[in-house]
Amino acid sequence: MFFILKINENIIPISTLFIGINGFIAFALSYIVALERTKIRVWHGESKKDVNLQVDYLEQPNAWAAFFEKITQKLVVTKTEDDGVLQRKVRAYGNFSEYVPLGLLFILALELMNSPTWLVWFLGTALTLARISHAWGLITTYGPSLARAFGFFITWLVYLIGASACVYYGVVFML
Repeated sequence: MFFILKINENIIPISTLFIGINGFIAFALSYIVALERTKIRVWHGESKKDVNLQVDYLEQPNAWAAFFEKITQKLVVTKTEDDGVLQRKVRAYGNFSEYVPLGLLFILALELMNSPTWLVWFLGTALTLARISHAWGLITTYGPSLARAFGFFITWLVYLIGASACVYYGVVFML
């Protein structure tokens, strides 16, 4: 059965598109973190040092943990040493989760305020590309990288333009 979307003036296709795209990116980053945790067997924290501060529940695992451990060890090649990649992947996901919600809120609010379509597209595209670039640069490079710098500078640009436009339209429509 097909669902028919009733067209009305309240739809927000641009915001909806970018919310969906960024939802997939968030899922991908979450998956990358989970896969890295499985590879290096660090279930809590971001390093073996963090693990050493915790009780090792895999010494005497419950049935569920034993089952999961058995399956994951067959599916994923484990690493023998901690190379710091998990910490970078966790931070990539964390940075994404910190910046994207407010960025999407700017886009949503501006689309609902009937601001120029080009502005909504610009902010959505810039935010999405910036966060992909930042995550990629953070995951693949230890320390500063061009991709990370591009990502955070463009994200800041989206924040400045998005916040300014929201304040502008808020004031204009209140008067």
